[in-house]
Amino acid sequence: MNRKLFSRFQPRQKAAQRAVARRGASGFTLIEVVMALAIFALMGGILYGAFSLGHSAVEKSDANATRSQKQRAIADLLGSYIRSAFPYRESPQDKTVYFAGESAALTFVSAYSQGMGGRGMAKITISSEEDDTGHIALKLAETAPVRIGADAGPSHNLELLTNVREFRLAYLDPQAEDEKWEDQWEGRERGRLPRAVRFSYLNETGKEVRWTFPIMMSVLSQ
Repeated sequence: MNRKLFSRFQPRQKAAQRAVARRGASGFTLIEVVMALAIFALMGGILYGAFSLGHSAVEKSDANATRSQKQRAIADLLGSYIRSAFPYRESPQDKTVYFAGESAALTFVSAYSQGMGGRGMAKITISSEEDDTGHIALKLAETAPVRIGADAGPSHNLELLTNVREFRLAYLDPQAEDEKWEDQWEGRERGRLPRAVRFSYLNETGKEVRWTFPIMMSVLSQ
């Protein structure tokens, strides 16, 4: 009896095996292919987004580092000139000091000269120029040797900053009891140097930048 049952179901078993074999030989179904492509596209989008985000972060970090390094270099150069500001007089009998400071420009004599390797007197002019869009370029000119009221000597010009806004200069009064910053300082009238000079502006990103440089020789102008 068992043999008869086995012989009866054996053809059906073989047919089922052949059907499974045919499905295995036919490969993936359309649904399986579509799901695989969808998963692949999703993973690709995630990887691309992560890569793009990381690349943007690196570029932003590099740009910030470059901007900060440039600002430090400019601040160091300006600080060297202003800290060495000298109470220059055209003659020993002259009681006035050559220092003309406004909110947008400054001219003075410094005992520091970049063009002469850090030594020697130089006439320094710091000026700002605003274009039609409201952006300001900060420029510096060094003239050596110092010639007041005569033909200027060789001049070295340098553009320090571009595309900044709201640039302002201010001068600290050395005689005020409280801290008093003024928009102008005329050495010919006051007969002395200010105690410090302050630079303030908005950089390309709109962030406020402020530098304050003391004048080390201001006590000599008293």
